[in-house]
Amino acid sequence: MYGVEEVRKAVHNPHVVLRELNRMYHRRLWTRPHNTDGTDVFEEDWDNLVILDACRYDTFAEHAADRLPGTLSKRESRGAATPEFVRGNFTDKRLHDTVYVTSNTWFLKLRDDIDAEVHAVTLARGKDASVVTEHALEANEEHPNKRLVVHYIPPHHPFVGPTADRELPPYEEQENDLFERIQRGHLDVSDETLRQAYVENLDRVIPEVETLLDELAGKTVVTADHGELMGDRTAPVPIRDYGHHVGLYVDELVDVPWLEVEGETRKRIVPEEPDEDVEVYSDEEVDQQLRDLGYKV
Repeated sequence: MYGVEEVRKAVHNPHVVLRELNRMYHRRLWTRPHNTDGTDVFEEDWDNLVILDACRYDTFAEHAADRLPGTLSKRESRGAATPEFVRGNFTDKRLHDTVYVTSNTWFLKLRDDIDAEVHAVTLARGKDASVVTEHALEANEEHPNKRLVVHYIPPHHPFVGPTADRELPPYEEQENDLFERIQRGHLDVSDETLRQAYVENLDRVIPEVETLLDELAGKTVVTADHGELMGDRTAPVPIRDYGHHVGLYVDELVDVPWLEVEGETRKRIVPEEPDEDVEVYSDEEVDQQLRDLGYKV
């Protein structure tokens, strides 16, 4: 199960071993493919699903919910990280009534492996969340009778804002092992500073969500694929941890917002075979987008 690289990391960083014990506990010795207690988002009632990557429920409730209309509740995600969220929600599904606009390429990387299809998928390239909004509105206009999934990167790092400018490495340097460097003490950043940078990242995506809510027809749900650890203690081994890790089903990683915004009208959803005239994304482009988010692929 473990390769040479995993063993090497464990020898040099015992924290990894303790995290692995927690993951084994939550995944019941690897018998659970994902968090089976989580919500299947495609079984829920919505026309538009807006995903804020790595957005914790508690942070959203405190800093964003009062800026948006709708009714907020808490849901449990099927994943503690995006690849697990994708596997838990998309596997073996023919979502021919759904268009997916995303800056996170895990679906593109995994779709053949998990045998999943959507009607159309668009990769929103670029570092600014407004690029995702532009693509989402174009997709909505082109496919008015489809469910629309819009996946933003913030509040996931890299962090942008006054706190990040003062206290964190430059944008490009954050992409590589930011949380691991903090956890190992190689980067002197307090948990308070990290949390403030995270809130500022959330702040910069909320105006984009407001734009979508103003423009999209139908019922919209704002949620997250998973949360984030920022010095929180995990369980059952009570270690302080950072980032997000597949199989670690603690509240800070699987409790996500579920904000329901009722529209004046509902979409008339019509499933159709996937678009044949679709853009092809190279494996290198898909992997580079993930590396930019700090994933090792």
